Amino acid sequence: MAINDYVLIKIRDMRDSLTPVEKMVADYILNHLEEIPLLSVKELAKQSKTSDASVLRFCKAMGYSGYRNFIVSVSASLGSMDDEQKDRYTDIQPGDSLSTIIANISLNNSKSIEDTLSVIDREQVERAVEAIGKCKRIALFGIGASGLVCRDAEQKFSRINKICHAYTDGHSQLTAATLLGKNDVAVFISNSGSTSDILEALDIAVKNGCTTVSITKHSKSELAEKTDIVLNISTPEITFRSGAMGSRIAMLTVVDMLFAGVASAEYHHVKKYLTMTHNVLAAKHRK
Repeated sequence: MAINDYVLIKIRDMRDSLTPVEKMVADYILNHLEEIPLLSVKELAKQSKTSDASVLRFCKAMGYSGYRNFIVSVSASLGSMDDEQKDRYTDIQPGDSLSTIIANISLNNSKSIEDTLSVIDREQVERAVEAIGKCKRIALFGIGASGLVCRDAEQKFSRINKICHAYTDGHSQLTAATLLGKNDVAVFISNSGSTSDILEALDIAVKNGCTTVSITKHSKSELAEKTDIVLNISTPEITFRSGAMGSRIAMLTVVDMLFAGVASAEYHHVKKYLTMTHNVLAAKHRK
């Protein structure tokens, strides 16, 4: 995916965290992509039923200093996309054939990974890898599908002899967060970034002074604002379960990045653990 596609992904992913007026601008842009590069500030304000000031505030919310820079980025993004890419996320519909479902799920998952790669901050990934590499223990917090991602991370990091535990219900999360210290890393996984149990555990972890990392949707969520390191994912805004599937795939991809980053940085140290765990499992399978 071209880096310029980032602006359209950002508008889509940040839509729910915008003010009502900014959301009106965002909706008009997303629904009239082709005409946006041709509109002046005044014309976009008129079409979106807002004001010049609202359009400019929207541009700043998206990270642009002015309208011109924003339009240039949108134009470049449109130029890098073909017709298939413009509307590639597809929801599951009643009565879809199995072959259609297979194709749509594959495309949605692939695009979730591609879009996540375009929004994730490499420096933040590097900081997370460094923090996990030198920490005393890793605590992972997630509910529901995010909890499954925590379990996957727990399995991976345990294989390289990292003290790592996944906490997937509210009570255990509060207990675990209470016992964290300054040498620990707490990873909070939530697509919305607004899950109450996760935020409650986060507040405790912050007070205890441990390093906090979030894996969450690219938006202005409370989780993203409160954690030390933010690893953004991008997922489709569709109504059926394929949306949740896409977010899970994106989160698992970020977990793989962190695991591979830590294992690579400490390869000579962790190689023996990978070999030992591989051999003991292989021996079990031969029985």
